[in-house]
Amino acid sequence: MHLSEFKKPQDIYVVINYLKGIDKKINIMEVCGTHTMAIAKSGIKSLLPPNIKLISGPGCPVCVTPSEEIDAVLELCKNNKNLIITTYGDMIKVPGSKPNESLERLKAQGQDVRIVYSALDAVDIAKENKEKDIVFLGIGFETTTPGTILALEEAINQKINNFYIYSMHKLVEPALRALLEQPDFDIDAFLCPGHVGAVIGEEGFEFLVKEYNKPSVICGFEAGDILIAIYKIVNQILNNRVELENEYKRVVKKEGNKIIKNKVETYFKVSDDLWRGLGLIQNSGLKLKDEFKEYDASKKFNITLKQSNINSACKCGDVIKGKIEPTICPLFGKVCTPENPVGPCMVSSEGACAAYYKYLVF
Repeated sequence: MHLSEFKKPQDIYVVINYLKGIDKKINIMEVCGTHTMAIAKSGIKSLLPPNIKLISGPGCPVCVTPSEEIDAVLELCKNNKNLIITTYGDMIKVPGSKPNESLERLKAQGQDVRIVYSALDAVDIAKENKEKDIVFLGIGFETTTPGTILALEEAINQKINNFYIYSMHKLVEPALRALLEQPDFDIDAFLCPGHVGAVIGEEGFEFLVKEYNKPSVICGFEAGDILIAIYKIVNQILNNRVELENEYKRVVKKEGNKIIKNKVETYFKVSDDLWRGLGLIQNSGLKLKDEFKEYDASKKFNITLKQSNINSACKCGDVIKGKIEPTICPLFGKVCTPENPVGPCMVSSEGACAAYYKYLVF
């Protein structure tokens, strides 16, 4: 059952009324920033009884990027005058470990920082500025990695020698494993991201049910998709079933996208990586293979991560881990707002704090 099977508006009300009649405490985590925003925008939380909770997890790639990575990018930008930093828009406001320091601030001070809407845009900038080095900040989970690969292939095919990638790409499965292995992790089930599923397939989420005994549903991004996924999860729990269900079959297949998976294996190696709130997670990041080191910004500019000593009341890390709701953070809506973000959860258009601020609180 998915959105297309709703024949009339009353069908949605049947599902809502069914869920309102459930009195069992159920905590469901969505691990996708797009789900977080869709849930907030559509008011789904207000339709559920208080005992069925939707909790945001590490689904926002900007949010999980640690301050050490941000600091490294800021240092790279400040120390190389012949450099153009290219990045997706969400990254530009993310603060580093020092107060009031971000790519946006450096841009205002005269550094050449440009927002791109595609990794291929960064390649075009490299073509147009052959006297400068162009660094593209590769960020995101399995869904944005293909775009970075397209840009890399374009640079290779056209023999562009001033284009570099700083890969901060991350993998969803290791992060979920790290969360699940925390002793105080109080989540009963998962809403799995449909766009990640389109790449890694149903099989990419099977570990949730086989190894951790957590009911899970791969879900689309419309309100109807999400409601049906919640309905399926509740049914599993009430009937003592643990399954991986695919509500998003119109997009997600069993094996995923083999072409993309093969390309990722061609260009990237799996590496240990730092996550905000979660620390170092084994085999959770993607770095360029050594045979493509001439396009690797970390090799070209000798980028190293330095320990960050953040002393802040920002609770973004706890929000990412699903330990608290954004409103519990003492800075939320006071010191920390979208116009003056203290942490990345308020910066990103997929961040839980931004979603709460825009739709659920103010």
